[in-house]
Amino acid sequence: MWRRPSRGLGDIMEFARAGFDIGLFSNAREPQLDFWQKTVGLAYDHMGKLGGGVQQHRHHLHDAILKMNHARDPLPAMPPTGYAELIVAVEGRPGTHSETDPDGNRVTLAPAGKDGIDGYALKLSANDPEATMRFYRDVIGLEQLGDPKVFRHGKGRILIQPGEVRVIDDADWRGPGFRYITFQVMDAKTAFQEAEAKGASIGAPLRELGDVVRFGFLRDPDGNMIEISERTTFTGKAL
Repeated sequence: MWRRPSRGLGDIMEFARAGFDIGLFSNAREPQLDFWQKTVGLAYDHMGKLGGGVQQHRHHLHDAILKMNHARDPLPAMPPTGYAELIVAVEGRPGTHSETDPDGNRVTLAPAGKDGIDGYALKLSANDPEATMRFYRDVIGLEQLGDPKVFRHGKGRILIQPGEVRVIDDADWRGPGFRYITFQVMDAKTAFQEAEAKGASIGAPLRELGDVVRFGFLRDPDGNMIEISERTTFTGKAL
């Protein structure tokens, strides 16, 4: 069982749960559900309503959640984010196979343990890999492995690679494709304050949904959205 560290390695975030969630938006509800459940083999958890005609279909991804956010209204066309490819480790799989979901997101199924991945990994393209590595190490506080471009959090890996990224800096950033990742923390207010003090940009301010969750978004050096979530089911305390 994963035991909560006292702090992230950057002395920034006290994590409430191992792993990071991956969020995507789509207008293709049934094809996406079919892809993630039948092609990838993820178990369905439940559906939650986010408001504004968006339903979040949550799937178990090892120690995290794959969030397929179905939008009722047409999503605007946007360039892809730096979240370039999801690798999912599958026990007993004989070889590696790459697919694309109905919106063109690249997903690779690989034997568990291949390239040191026993859970899942997200390839993150970056205009300036060094700046992105510093961000995940010093602001988010992830564990940097022997390869400095690889970060670990629970069963998840973030693999930083060079690439051209153009993320639209807009209040409405919800377009088709992989759009954000989520870290669960013990105190979102403190995490935001300390991330800002380290120079992180705010993508969306903190807000609360009832008495269950407080969340907001940071942006990495290329503008990719990172949700910081304080959820009572993980923290064991009131907001």
